[in-house]
Amino acid sequence: MTYTKIIIASDSVGETAELVAKACMSQFYNCELKTDILRYPYIETKQNVEDVIDMAKDCNSILIYTLVKPDIREYMEALIETHKIRSIDIMGPIMQAMQHVFEQAPLNEPGIVHKLDEDYFKKIEAMEFAVKYDDGKDPKGLPKADIVLIGVSRTSKTPISQYLAHKRYKVMNVPIVPEVNPPEMLFEIDPKKCVALKISPEKLNAIRKERLKQLGLSDSARYADDKRIEEELDYFNRIVEKIGCPVLDVSEKAIEETANNIIQIIEHKDSFLH
Repeated sequence: MTYTKIIIASDSVGETAELVAKACMSQFYNCELKTDILRYPYIETKQNVEDVIDMAKDCNSILIYTLVKPDIREYMEALIETHKIRSIDIMGPIMQAMQHVFEQAPLNEPGIVHKLDEDYFKKIEAMEFAVKYDDGKDPKGLPKADIVLIGVSRTSKTPISQYLAHKRYKVMNVPIVPEVNPPEMLFEIDPKKCVALKISPEKLNAIRKERLKQLGLSDSARYADDKRIEEELDYFNRIVEKIGCPVLDVSEKAIEETANNIIQIIEHKDSFLH
């Protein structure tokens, strides 16, 4: 039985080289082969390089490395040549080709691909915010929100909030129901960051009847009653007038279109007042 060590050396975590090695190994199914993968991450000094080389030269091995710092990579290459070690430099040739095409030097900074930048954290924070303050759960979210959505039930407030969160906006949505007074803070925040989601009675009736069917309930329930819908929309209009916020008609809009319109309103790029 042939025994081989695949040695992974990287100045970061070594994940890239290991994935490549495993992808290649999957093409070889032979019961006479026994292979181990040894990963050596964070190769930052010449001593680290020497330790890897000592391991590689003392066994039947293939050395796969991803080193972006030129001095460390050159030292690795020199020792590989000296000891005649089978090796593959994954990143070096690719970066050299890109440097030639892009006409600029690489940063030569290990682990950049794994660094979670500010944009990523903003997205996660916005998604958590949307969940925490969904459906008006806590009025204290109103002053913290980038966008506040208001509307009657079934105007897609929650999915729109989640879509906008992926765009890194902190969104709170507040349901407008005649029997429940909106939080007082809703009338104290900047009305320019609030968007009212308007919908036609006919469209709302159709949506609610379909929802009732999905729940196995009769579509004649008060929830989808024309008079009830009219009552809710009248109350919604009064609240909107009191706030003085922009109004967006979502009757015939998909969630993505509505969300993009909201962004344009909030960023003052356009007006969708109706």
